[in-house]
Amino acid sequence: MDILDKIIIDKKREVALKKSIISVAHLENSALFGNRTISLSKVLRNSPSGIIAEHKRRSPSKSIINQDFSVEEVVKGYESAGACGISVLTDGKYFGGSLDDLLLARASVNVPLLRKEFIVDEYQILEAKAHGADVILLIAAVLTRSEIKQLSEFAQSLALEVLLEVHNKEELDKSIMLSLDMIGVNNRNLKTFEVSLDFSKELAGHIPDEFVKISESGISSIEAIRELNPFGYQGFLIGENFMKTDNAGLAAKEFISKLLL
Repeated sequence: MDILDKIIIDKKREVALKKSIISVAHLENSALFGNRTISLSKVLRNSPSGIIAEHKRRSPSKSIINQDFSVEEVVKGYESAGACGISVLTDGKYFGGSLDDLLLARASVNVPLLRKEFIVDEYQILEAKAHGADVILLIAAVLTRSEIKQLSEFAQSLALEVLLEVHNKEELDKSIMLSLDMIGVNNRNLKTFEVSLDFSKELAGHIPDEFVKISESGISSIEAIRELNPFGYQGFLIGENFMKTDNAGLAAKEFISKLLL
């Protein structure tokens, strides 16, 4: 059993426990549930940088990245830097995140927020909406085509956009459907943690143009983004590269400024 399988087993248990104590009605009656969402796909289509900056404390592959920043200072720094959107890790056991991080991010900034999570149940999409998310992530590696369809249509019924993450052509082929807004190619194999921009390059031509293309993971330089631009990528998700510094917001600002030169 690899790390991804372990995460999904733990996530299903976690969701079952949460459902037993926090009702759907409670989530639907939350203060943020009726908020108007902000379109990340529209921002990316009109952005010269395409940077989606991530709040990420740790990961299974890198252990602790940075536990010192407050959510507020990180996301405000990202917004000030000109990030198109902000990704917030909400998994606790493996990434050190929480739904409170998403809530604090929503209270701090007015840019599109992605709930970065291993979503396996509609309940988590209700949680995302109730805590201020604009976008949810679905990971093709852990979902069937029918599950992707059910979850993505449910998200869109709540005015949430959907970013579908793939790693290979098989995952992409099973996942293409109208209820997606963006397709992200993860340059890190979630089973082996191997990282290569070749994954984004190889899949680019197979992603229909109606979807915003996003490249995720392993992007640590301006050169990497310029290398991917000709392949039609309009979004670039970067977390570790900013979070491992002493000032994530400043690191993002310097990166985006150089990118736009």
